Amino acid sequence: MAPASEPMPGKDGAVPTVADAPMSEAIFRAARVHRIMAGSLLRETGLYPGQELLMMQLWERGEQRQADLIKTLGLDPSTVTKMLQRLEQSGFVTRRQSSTDRRAVVVDTTRAGQALRDRVLQAWRDLEEVTAHGLTDEEYDQAMYLLARIEANLTGSPDIADDSAV
Repeated sequence: MAPASEPMPGKDGAVPTVADAPMSEAIFRAARVHRIMAGSLLRETGLYPGQELLMMQLWERGEQRQADLIKTLGLDPSTVTKMLQRLEQSGFVTRRQSSTDRRAVVVDTTRAGQALRDRVLQAWRDLEEVTAHGLTDEEYDQAMYLLARIEANLTGSPDIADDSAV
């Protein structure tokens, strides 16, 4: 197992380290700075990291039940509820009781929410460019393969079928 590369210091210069878990620590650090960069790129849209993923679901699939959004995003129901409250207060989504199931809440984008689509997608293209900067095509493919393997390990999914991608 290769050691983690030079850690990136936090604001106070200190980096929390976990000597017995270098890969987990590296993933944690990379995810943290990725989220910070996403937040920076999304700032002008008025969205916070994570909210754009919910909006993308609505843009791609149209109005949906809140319960379906929760399931698709794989988040805690209280997290999605809070996210939707903020998006609704910002004027990007509407929520209403379903006309066919009084227990269900239906979520849809507003015109203001639809207007964010191109800017959010550009922010994600920019994030991808920054994230993959300097990687060769082979390194990019290997990184994608390894990230999929790690995700499969963490979710208990079967191994990835195509082991030839390494």
